[in-house]
Amino acid sequence: MNEDQIKKDEFYMRKALVEARLAAEANEIPIGAVIVCNDRIISRAHNLTETLHDVTAHAEMQAITSAADMLGGKYLCDCTLYVTVEPCTMCAGAIGWAQISRVVYGAPDEKRGYTKIAPKALHPKATVTAGVIEDECREIMQNFFMKVR
Repeated sequence: MNEDQIKKDEFYMRKALVEARLAAEANEIPIGAVIVCNDRIISRAHNLTETLHDVTAHAEMQAITSAADMLGGKYLCDCTLYVTVEPCTMCAGAIGWAQISRVVYGAPDEKRGYTKIAPKALHPKATVTAGVIEDECREIMQNFFMKVR
C-alpha cells in the first residue's frame, strides 16, 4: 500500500474515532464508522443499540443505511467502510450484501469478529485492511469497559 493511501486511511479512521467517542459519551459501546465514496465521507455513525433498544443498531449498520440513503441505492460498490473495531458477523453480512468494496478496521474483535466466525461473509471482491490506528481504537474500548465493569 502506498504512503498516500496509508495517510488517507489514518485520516478517515480518526473520523470514525470521533464517532466512537460520541458513542462512549452516550453510554454506548464505543464503536464508530464512516463510509467514504470518491474521497468524500457520505455517512458517519456510531453504536446506538442502547439508545434505540435495538441489538442490530451497530455503527456499521447505521452507516450502511445512511450511505445507501445518501446515494439512493442499496449497493455501495465504490465505497470504503472505516470502522474502529472489526465487524461482527451480522455487520459483515450486511457489508457483503451492500457490496462495499473495501473495509478498513482498527482493532480486532477476538471474541465476536467476523474473521473467526464467518471469514467469507464479505463480498468476494472486497478488500480488507486491518490494524489502522489499532492502539487508539483498542484503547477507547478498553477504557469504556473498565468504567462499566
